[in-house]
Amino acid sequence: MTLWNAVVLASVICVALKAVGYLLPARWLEAPRPARIADLLTVALLAALVVVQTLAAGPAIVVDARVPAVGVAALLLWARAPFLVVVAAAAVTAALLRLWGWAA
Repeated sequence: MTLWNAVVLASVICVALKAVGYLLPARWLEAPRPARIADLLTVALLAALVVVQTLAAGPAIVVDARVPAVGVAALLLWARAPFLVVVAAAAVTAALLRLWGWAA
């Protein structure tokens, strides 16, 4: 399967899922369980994206300056620091580690 075939197939599946969502009764979607699943699924997908973007370099797993930078960002988010401070601190952490050659 080529990349374009995969993109078109994924697009068709997304449109079909959206259409099915309009056909379901509203009471099914307003129930607590589907709402909770949707909330948890969003968090899980975002966490997976962060992990892949942090550790992946093509098909390989790479531990470089991104890992401590994400750790600093997580620590600052846990401490409820402002988002701009979190981003700046993570960027400075990665830049300093790369400058020192510790995690190229």
